[in-house]
Amino acid sequence: MSDRAVLHVKGRVLVGPDDVRDELWVVGGRISYERPPGARDIRTVEGWALPGLVDAHCHVGLDAHGPVPDDVSEKQALTDREAGTLLIRDAGSPSDTRWIDDRADLPKIIRAGRHIARTRRYIRNYAHEIEPEDLVAYVAQEARSGDGWVKLVGDWIDRETGDLSACWPREAVAAAIAEAHRLGARVTAHCFAEDSLRDLVEAGIDCVEHATGLTEETIPLFASRGVAIVPTLVNIATFPQLAAGGETKFPRWSAHMRTLHERRYDTVRAAYDAGVPVYVGTDAGGSLAHGLVAGEVAELVTAGIPPVEALSATTWGARRWLGRPGLDEGAPADLVVYEGDPRADVRVLAAPRRVVLNGRVIG
Repeated sequence: MSDRAVLHVKGRVLVGPDDVRDELWVVGGRISYERPPGARDIRTVEGWALPGLVDAHCHVGLDAHGPVPDDVSEKQALTDREAGTLLIRDAGSPSDTRWIDDRADLPKIIRAGRHIARTRRYIRNYAHEIEPEDLVAYVAQEARSGDGWVKLVGDWIDRETGDLSACWPREAVAAAIAEAHRLGARVTAHCFAEDSLRDLVEAGIDCVEHATGLTEETIPLFASRGVAIVPTLVNIATFPQLAAGGETKFPRWSAHMRTLHERRYDTVRAAYDAGVPVYVGTDAGGSLAHGLVAGEVAELVTAGIPPVEALSATTWGARRWLGRPGLDEGAPADLVVYEGDPRADVRVLAAPRRVVLNGRVIG
């Protein structure tokens, strides 16, 4: 498709859950709802069109052992693209992936910089590992180098107790979050357990990843403060396997992980019912494969979130939360076309018919 060509998307264009149009046009890589005058070199794509999907917890440039070469990062990004993920919030990576921004054929990335963890309290080679007195300085560093987000590790295994526990004193995390906000960045945190949640929310955090430790005491706090969660249920599905591997060395932790897994759907549904914003994220790039966004949407539906709301958590609502456009007039033409109506059956997301990125049909 040449730069002068016009793309015509026709069928059903889901500008919003209830805003359905018959067609859109792509001219110069951007969306228009008016037929361009004199258009001749026209390519037509038919089906059900959605904004490019969002994976709000994804790690490009990372695998189970740490940073990866650029060619591996490229393969990760391409895998996400083929699954229809065209916008990624990279929730922590030690790799410099800025070169991806110059590639019009790769998903757009919103980076949270490198993870910030307590010393020896996270996966080796992933994070800046520091002590509380240095937290403000490192948060400021990552706020300046990222794309408006900073990622903390809120809890991890404490070898002395043999179970998950909070990583940061409340005073330290409050000062760090205040510094991030002063610099115009939002803060999110990895949290599996219960202990760290109240302090993080009352300190002003913007989002919590996984959030398996939410309880009837903390869910109303999240709702009243508008703190979002990204449950990563496709990752939480691995908890029994992780628990089995740590049974001998950390039996308390193993039992805790099994409990968190067993109540995962109830936790997510209770949060949603209370009004906590919920968004789609897969946690791809650590030990999980890329391209799992459709599976995560299906997991949210299994948890009891209405299909249209689960769909919004990876399309309209997710893009609005991240400050990026959807299928708006003049917006970059990043969209995915499907055979059927994804509002009726989110499983349609697993089989994109066409992927359009920056106005080019690439899949």
